[in-house]
Amino acid sequence: MFIEFVRRLANRTNDIRIKPKLIVSFILVVFVPVLIVGVFLTLAFRQNVLDQATQQVGSNVDRVKSQIANIVRMPLEVSDNLLSDARLMNVVNTQYASTYSVVEAYREYRDIRDSVKLYNEIHNIRFYYTNPTMLDNWEFLRLTPEKTREPWFHQAMTEDGIRWQYVEDETKSNQKYLSLVRKVNFPLYRTSGVLVITIDPAVLGSMMRQEAFDTMIIEDNGYIVAAKDGALVGKNINDATFNSPIAGKSEGTYEFRYDGKPSRVVIEKLIPTSSRNGLRVVSVFAVDSIVGGANRISLLGLAIMLVSLAVAWGLIYLTSTLISKRMLLLHKDLNKVAMGDLNVISSVSGNDEIGMLSRQFNNMVVSIRGLMDEVADSESQKAQLLLRQREIKLKMMASQINPHFLFNALESIWMKAHMNGQKEISVVVRMLGKMIRQNLEVGNRRIAIRDEIEVVRCYLEIQKFRYGGDRLSFLLDVDESCASVELPPLVIQPLVENAVVHGLDHVEQGGFVSVRVYRNEEGVGIEIKDNGSGIDEERMGSILRSFDDMEEEEQYRIGLRNVHQRLIMIYGESFGLRIESVLGEGTFITFNIPTGGLRHA
Repeated sequence: MFIEFVRRLANRTNDIRIKPKLIVSFILVVFVPVLIVGVFLTLAFRQNVLDQATQQVGSNVDRVKSQIANIVRMPLEVSDNLLSDARLMNVVNTQYASTYSVVEAYREYRDIRDSVKLYNEIHNIRFYYTNPTMLDNWEFLRLTPEKTREPWFHQAMTEDGIRWQYVEDETKSNQKYLSLVRKVNFPLYRTSGVLVITIDPAVLGSMMRQEAFDTMIIEDNGYIVAAKDGALVGKNINDATFNSPIAGKSEGTYEFRYDGKPSRVVIEKLIPTSSRNGLRVVSVFAVDSIVGGANRISLLGLAIMLVSLAVAWGLIYLTSTLISKRMLLLHKDLNKVAMGDLNVISSVSGNDEIGMLSRQFNNMVVSIRGLMDEVADSESQKAQLLLRQREIKLKMMASQINPHFLFNALESIWMKAHMNGQKEISVVVRMLGKMIRQNLEVGNRRIAIRDEIEVVRCYLEIQKFRYGGDRLSFLLDVDESCASVELPPLVIQPLVENAVVHGLDHVEQGGFVSVRVYRNEEGVGIEIKDNGSGIDEERMGSILRSFDDMEEEEQYRIGLRNVHQRLIMIYGESFGLRIESVLGEGTFITFNIPTGGLRHA
């Protein structure tokens, strides 16, 4: 299924032109991966900046917690000292007889005033008592029914230990401050009171203003006791009008919209020593303020990437245009050749594949023109050969006085010689008649090799009769498997005639001609050999040159040339005559006939 899909996709791709194919390939191979990598790196860089900012905020929160621990350390120590202070126990539990004795007791007890003056972290210290003989001042305050109904006071009285509360200070115009609230028991008197140590808000505010991010300190009931933004101090995050997203959140890091902006919030809890509750340190930073620089760098990188891609796309577009234009020019040239115009020369240049294809195209056109010229020359030569053969036939017919009459007369002479017992003359006349009849029947038909050899035998017997004595002898060696193979008429006989007339012309005795027909790899091989005077080099060169000359008139060359050209026209270039000759020793002529008798292109 997948292979079929790939095959269909490849087929559809093959139908797309090169220019859009290169552009689409650029988009798929370069643009999309670069865009994906760019977006991935941008998001990763942004997330990395955000994580680093979160780590920094966490470090800031830890530092704030450490600073708060240092701030509350002194109030804790003071509360521990007052818890075991016997003088405080005596002041609170003594039954005073007069106002003067109360004032005198307050004047002598300076521990609370001294602690406020000594420690910057402590803004105020007050002690709530139940002794009816005491008087209220800035340090000792009588418990009233309204005060006992306060939730923080109720918790202090019902639970031992230290609590941190955001409570009002009636000695400071009822302003609320972060305060240490602690119940102090006096077992000896079976009485108790509530100690309230107020943390100086200026110290907390100074610490908050040094923070890089929006940081706040929140007590258990949700009141913001200190913040970088002073306007937030005193607000309760649980209040519906405040609508804070951090309400009810425990320790951890959160992402949500804060003041309408995507933000990240880090919340950590601080429980001072010996305390029943603690404080939450909250640090908030807007994501945009942290990743703004990263976003600008990302946008700059994206702009550079888009510009680079635009330049690359322009180069791809230009390159594809140039390639498609050159291919279109080559296509037009091919169309011209297809329409038959072989004078086209492609003008597409270059050393790339298209340039190489253009040069190969030009070479192909030149080769086609050459082949067509060769075909035209071959057809012209064939036509000239046929015309020449017709002319020869006409000359032969013109030079003859009624060949049929001559043949009939030879038949009469043969009968007369035979009846008179002149056997030798009878045989020669009979053979001459056969030759004349064979020449009369020459046309476009083909004859068997045995018939051609019979003509050769007749010719040699006549020549032997003419020469007489031992001047001429011959040998005809024919493989019986080749006897029925057909070939054009008068192919072997002219070669034998040439060997007798020209080869043995100056031989007075012992002239010999052999004809051999045999099987070979190319079909049938035919050899004509004589022991005549041979051919010198100059004459041999003239004979070989005459093979391509249609106007040759010299008699001894015409027969060889005609046979050579007929063989080439019928069977092909490789089936012409091959001549070897040694001066004074003789001449050797060979040629082959393909068994199928077909022309080789």
